[in-house]
Amino acid sequence: MFYVYVLLSEKTGRRYTGSCEDIAERLRRHNAGHSLSTRHGVPWKLVHSESFETRADAVQRERFLKTGAGRRWLDEQLG
Repeated sequence: MFYVYVLLSEKTGRRYTGSCEDIAERLRRHNAGHSLSTRHGVPWKLVHSESFETRADAVQRERFLKTGAGRRWLDEQLG
């Protein structure tokens, strides 16, 4: 399975959207500061995830969630 996930920085309040095969390991790596793009926002918490059969489907959904319409959809879902 492949996953799309949305993290929320407890430090800055910003969101980060990504995709991976192992959400728990990816969250651990984000919180350990292994990603330059999320190092500034540690600690991160998982606020949304979706699963997909293929990497291509997950990447397609990730790209949508990074658009204006996708961000508005997330705003509605997350409150």
